[in-house]
Amino acid sequence: MVRKGAGQGGNAPFAALTSEIRTAVRAHLAGALDLLLPIACVSCDSLMSAGENGIVCGLCWSRLPLLPSPRCDRCGHPLRSATCRWCELLPPYVRAVRSVCWVPAEPASAIVHALKYAGWKKVAVGMAERMSRLPWPRDVVEERASLVPVPLAAARMRERGYNQSSLLAGELGKHWQIPVMPATLVRSRATRSQTELTPEQRLGNVAGSFQLDERHREQIRGSHVMLVDDVVTTAATLNECARVLYAEGARIISYMTFGRARASGDRL
Repeated sequence: MVRKGAGQGGNAPFAALTSEIRTAVRAHLAGALDLLLPIACVSCDSLMSAGENGIVCGLCWSRLPLLPSPRCDRCGHPLRSATCRWCELLPPYVRAVRSVCWVPAEPASAIVHALKYAGWKKVAVGMAERMSRLPWPRDVVEERASLVPVPLAAARMRERGYNQSSLLAGELGKHWQIPVMPATLVRSRATRSQTELTPEQRLGNVAGSFQLDERHREQIRGSHVMLVDDVVTTAATLNECARVLYAEGARIISYMTFGRARASGDRL
């Protein structure tokens, strides 16, 4: 039902005033809630200062165990010698990999846990902001055409209600101004948690566990696809996703994660 005068400007001043009142009320209520229930950092539980945004305090962000330099230009892993051993994990059609910090190590582990298991979806905003700042080879920046998150198994999706990798990809898409395609890959079967397995077991665990949603075949064909996940350990999951994308027509793939597990001999 259309109110009298609607669309003709008759109630425009009243509507504008009502909108202003609602905005003011919401602001006052939010301020009252902040006083009654002050926000605590999801990483260290310290109360957030008045000038801080988000739900992770500035001190925790500043203490992230960043990957040290010098780093490999291709995989972004800290170099221990003239030859990068981490690149050996990657198939030839993977162009580049970047990660912000080491895990497990605090406060990075607590931040990842807050997003992945505790339901604090807003943590993805700050994580993606730091992921977006990492430098890439020039060709990657010029060619990256879409962001594809690593999918969750259906059971885990029902349990959590969201895919943390999709949240990170969505925020990255805003920074890089490239499209996000969250339904490009799907899990074809359930797998065990990779955290419980040895490197050899990880490969077998994820083999054949992903497939492409055929509706996205033309979108990835011949393009440079960026795979997004929260953490990379042996790259088994990302490599299996990349294998599917490459087999279905993607020209080349790069990986973007927030955390990276240390290999033997790596230093904080």
